[in-house]
Amino acid sequence: MAETKYIFVTGGVVSSLGKGIISSSIGKLLQARGYNITIQKFDPYINIDPGTLNPYEHGECYVTEDGMETDLDLGHYERFTGIKTTKENSLTTGRIYKSVIDKERRGDYLGKTIQVVPHITDEIKRNVKVIGKKYNYDFVITEIGGTVGDIESTPFLEAIRQLKWELGKDAVCVHLTYVPYLKAAQELKTKPTQHSVKELQSIGIQPDILILRTEQHLNDGVLKKVAGFCNVDFDCVIQSEDLPSIYEVPVEMQAQGLDVAILKKMQLPIGETPSLGPWRKFLERRNKAVEEVHIGLVGKYDLQDAYKSIRESLLQAGVYNDRKVILSFINSEELTNENVGERLKGQDGIMICPGFGQRGIEGKIIAAHYARVNDIPTFGICLGMQMMVIEFARNVLGYSDANSREIDEKTEHNVIDIMEEQKNITSMGGTMRLGAYECVLAQGSRVLDIYKKENIQERHRHRYEFNNEYLKEYERHGMICSGRNPESDLVEIVEIPGLKWYIGTQFHPEYRSTVLNPHPLFVDFIKASIENKKK
Repeated sequence: MAETKYIFVTGGVVSSLGKGIISSSIGKLLQARGYNITIQKFDPYINIDPGTLNPYEHGECYVTEDGMETDLDLGHYERFTGIKTTKENSLTTGRIYKSVIDKERRGDYLGKTIQVVPHITDEIKRNVKVIGKKYNYDFVITEIGGTVGDIESTPFLEAIRQLKWELGKDAVCVHLTYVPYLKAAQELKTKPTQHSVKELQSIGIQPDILILRTEQHLNDGVLKKVAGFCNVDFDCVIQSEDLPSIYEVPVEMQAQGLDVAILKKMQLPIGETPSLGPWRKFLERRNKAVEEVHIGLVGKYDLQDAYKSIRESLLQAGVYNDRKVILSFINSEELTNENVGERLKGQDGIMICPGFGQRGIEGKIIAAHYARVNDIPTFGICLGMQMMVIEFARNVLGYSDANSREIDEKTEHNVIDIMEEQKNITSMGGTMRLGAYECVLAQGSRVLDIYKKENIQERHRHRYEFNNEYLKEYERHGMICSGRNPESDLVEIVEIPGLKWYIGTQFHPEYRSTVLNPHPLFVDFIKASIENKKK
């Protein structure tokens, strides 16, 4: 296509309707038609990025290849479409304002009074358009976080209004709203949707396509009513009913003609409907997988979104092993030597989850010890890997006070130490070891057998590392370093070859697992857990 097309996804009524899933589904459907797409997320909060946010505030922090800490929706974009996002795919109010203020300080505005309109809105518009021109995308899909009516979202919506006016048929607005069912009245209510659209219209934006989130099937009468009251074509009112899996959403959206509606609005050729063959095969395999494998997630955040990418990676890996993965959260704060056996009972595999800070640390160490001694397949990620290392030092090497400098600055046996380049850093945001780094796998290791190649690249998010002064002692006692960074010599992977499956990674493999290309470590971990279940 000659010109990049722009799709804006907004939300109304309530948050958490699934704008990220809808944006990902639109991307998937357009991709299936041969278009080159990318997806952006604009978050209205003033934080520069979610890197300093507690997971209870905003779920997991997702890290891009180039080291940007972003919203978890970027994980959905990558898992659905296989694209690689960058810092240009994630923007916050904080980043927009910082950019404008930095320009003002440099004198770029030549003494002008800096205002929300036009300076903030122009900066937003620039970030929408630049990604399309820079990489020559056919479509840029931009999801606006929050809900229409939020004061924080106003500059973003004003920017969209201007862009829609400037771009004409090259821009469409997809508005996601909620149609609640009142059980007492036994009625579906469209009034919240009408108010939501009215709020959007009051800003100057007429939605082109409406997607109605619903727990009950909507008949044509309801859809026609919404179309009439909201000035939207009947074939552009789509319902998004609750489904067994988020991965069924693209298929359902295709069945209702969402991609066709978008192409018609942009006066583009419709062509044949893509078969979505590999995607449908994944769903078919998922639906046939009824035999269960149980995985215990040992962590401190009792929140589904806190470990979103890990959960999705495990579920995907289960499908490729023809198993239904049952995930159980095990609060590491509550684990003791006395109750660990009971709490981990029935788990075929154990995941020691990542995180930061002291809370719940000892419980993770206890879980790692129990899993190692009882030879339960165990996968530790980032902090989880570090806890496996500390546990081994305490109970095999005999250093009862072994710890991480993050937890105990005075420990004599700092088997996990702060990275050299981190020692003089005091600022918290965006200062960790972030993004993709090289890793070379050791010959004869389990991980080399899993990856099937010696050189890999994985994404990181950490300040602390394995202390190489102890490496020879670890390897003499049976825990080997099976992956390291070729430049820094940083230990990236540890494993115990004598056990069924006991591997810890300093990096986050969950960030590279997608629906059609599941990560080999997760696939092999689930395979080992299945074999453990059989025994």
